[in-house]
Amino acid sequence: MKTFLCSIFTLLLMTLGHAQISSESQFSIGETLEINSKILQEERTVNIYLPHGYERDTEKTYPVIYLLDGSADEDFIHIAGIVQFCSFSWINILPESIVVGIANVDRKRDFTSPSEVEIDQKELPTSGKSDKFIAFIAEELQGIIDEKYRTTKTKTLIGQSLGGLLATEILFERPGLFDNYIIISPSLWWNDEKLLTYDLDKSLKDKSVYIGVGKEGAQMERLAQSLFYKLTLEKKNDIQLFFNHFEEQDHGDVLHLAVYDAFEKLFKKKE
Repeated sequence: MKTFLCSIFTLLLMTLGHAQISSESQFSIGETLEINSKILQEERTVNIYLPHGYERDTEKTYPVIYLLDGSADEDFIHIAGIVQFCSFSWINILPESIVVGIANVDRKRDFTSPSEVEIDQKELPTSGKSDKFIAFIAEELQGIIDEKYRTTKTKTLIGQSLGGLLATEILFERPGLFDNYIIISPSLWWNDEKLLTYDLDKSLKDKSVYIGVGKEGAQMERLAQSLFYKLTLEKKNDIQLFFNHFEEQDHGDVLHLAVYDAFEKLFKKKE
């Protein structure tokens, strides 16, 4: 028996040694657009994840998830994977969706409004141009995506850290740009926490907002909770609102669990 097993093992090694690669191809989860933005006066890269059946079912339309920090070496691949998983038929948390990852050029510039605080200006010298970036999203990017792909009217925005600051600014200033806001660990300390003093005088009717934060220090946790309380007190009858504090995660690893939880809270159909 021992001799027989040795012979089989030797034959197997010989077979593997003569194995040949029959074909080779690139593996891709989406496509990349290069957009010449007149508003920003620069080229912007946008990464697109399309659902598995997108090319096959040419009549179906899809909601769109816009992701800040959306380059290939930032959060695009990770979030696209969560979107794909949550939309599997046996999971059924999220409808099949297109993901639009907006790659960064200068996130400190694009995600911040002008600050009156000297240390903000010193540490982030290019900051303060969020108005132009928001205009790029509203007046250029969304139109390009709707024209090129089969989209529904439902749009979701995901932003973390400075991206969470920008998502909050859009929610306060131009809430109509998105239906769902997933705001993780927002950097609301910016400009001496001034964004939290804004009056919510624009309609948030039918909007859904999820706020998540990890164990990230007293200031970050307090500010995320303050945003939740502000929305609760001022717009409690207008919006669907959720909050979660992830005590086992920090600023570096809270995003994935928070986005998954947000998808469950915002989209999963109640049985």
